[in-house]
Amino acid sequence: MKHPNPEYVTVLKKMVKDSPYPLHMQMTLEEIEINTARIMIRLGKRHLQPFGIVHGGVVATIIDTATFWAAFLTLTEGTGLVNVDLKLNYLAPVVKGHLYAEGTCLRPGRSISYAEARVFDDARRLVAHGTSTLMALPGKGLDLGVDKFL
Repeated sequence: MKHPNPEYVTVLKKMVKDSPYPLHMQMTLEEIEINTARIMIRLGKRHLQPFGIVHGGVVATIIDTATFWAAFLTLTEGTGLVNVDLKLNYLAPVVKGHLYAEGTCLRPGRSISYAEARVFDDARRLVAHGTSTLMALPGKGLDLGVDKFL
């Protein structure tokens, strides 16, 4: 079985952290393994809708991101990935703290993968759940200058 190269994971986490949208969202890739990923968003005023509750788009973003990265390492080197379907349920409101999404790739595939994410607040209360269908994009992978797998 393949194992992710720790050096690749370090470079990948930094690339995600320094990218414009994750930086704006205060979102980090905390952990990534084959079939799993953990994402964190540090919540602030920018994430709130007019009634002082975290906007649903923030929750959708963390689900989209967690499912994407959960499936990413299942791909062969040089292959990219895009979400083509996102379904989610909001289960409880959040107003401050952090959001944590735990993504799991339920069905990795060469062309289509299927993943889920569970979103928790600081008290480990389940606040949302979602699923995503993802499509592989051969030739559109990341070139981080480090081998993806050991």
